[in-house]
Amino acid sequence: MFDIGFSEIVVCAVVALIVIGPERMPEAVRTMGLWIGRFKRSMRETRQEIERQIGVEDIRRQLHNEDIMRSLEKTRDDINKELNSVIEHVQADLDAEERSKPRVYEHESELPNHSHEHPQEAPADKDNTPIAAPHAANANSTTHAPTDSHTKPL
Repeated sequence: MFDIGFSEIVVCAVVALIVIGPERMPEAVRTMGLWIGRFKRSMRETRQEIERQIGVEDIRRQLHNEDIMRSLEKTRDDINKELNSVIEHVQADLDAEERSKPRVYEHESELPNHSHEHPQEAPADKDNTPIAAPHAANANSTTHAPTDSHTKPL
């Protein structure tokens, strides 16, 4: 506290021995010890009274709670980051798995058009089911020459 080393204490003791004398030295040391003890006790009681008045224990408890809350927030953020990372990896795995599966088409209209042509609107019947377009006719069928509805066959 006062940064006094052993050599300084020895010098003070020698000076006190010369000034006070060897007969009264034990009594002086005892008195000095009592005064130092009383001073320490007085300072401790004063500190405790001040702490009681300003509520140091409440402040310590609040600071401790704030530390715990900061720790919980950090832990929550770490968990959220980890969960988001896991979700991204799982989603990427699911996407890769979905791309590797063959696509099952339920209707012919769902088939992809790989001809790079613009799709033509296929006529629909009364329940909006598309009717096969003329160009989608069977390749084995025979083709008929167009007939003119205004001419009559002979």
